[in-house]
Amino acid sequence: MATGWAREGAVQEQIDATVTDAVARARSGLPAGPSLSHCAECDAAIPEGRRLAVPGVRLCVACQDAHDREATAFSGYNRRGSKDSQLR
Repeated sequence: MATGWAREGAVQEQIDATVTDAVARARSGLPAGPSLSHCAECDAAIPEGRRLAVPGVRLCVACQDAHDREATAFSGYNRRGSKDSQLR
């Protein structure tokens, strides 16, 4: 593969770093520990089926949906390999 000034394997290392970062970010968002019986934000009861399906659940479905919508603002763009980030 033609890489220009980059050394051999640099492109693959950049891809690997992007995937590793994405996996770490996804794992950090997973709940852990015992599930709560009531939502940590609105105090609504969390159904037993949800507590069994998602170990460590802390939010009801409505609050989790709102939390997930806020979290989608992250672009996932790898700034380490961007020419723009090198110019700043």
